[in-house]
Amino acid sequence: MARVLISMPEEFLSKIDQVADGENRSRSELIREALRTYIYKQKVRENATSAKNAEILESLLE
Repeated sequence: MARVLISMPEEFLSKIDQVADGENRSRSELIREALRTYIYKQKVRENATSAKNAEILESLLE
């Protein structure tokens, strides 16, 4: 697995650690899950936009 170095404010990192501790998972696991969720939501938004654009094009072609 690759390692990534990121910078963030200490306060934000403390919040991440609190959530991770509360869920009995590592900081890395929590951040990976957050990024998976973000990527999934982006794909859903892109699909919704594509579907909406397709509807607009279909209505213009009628």
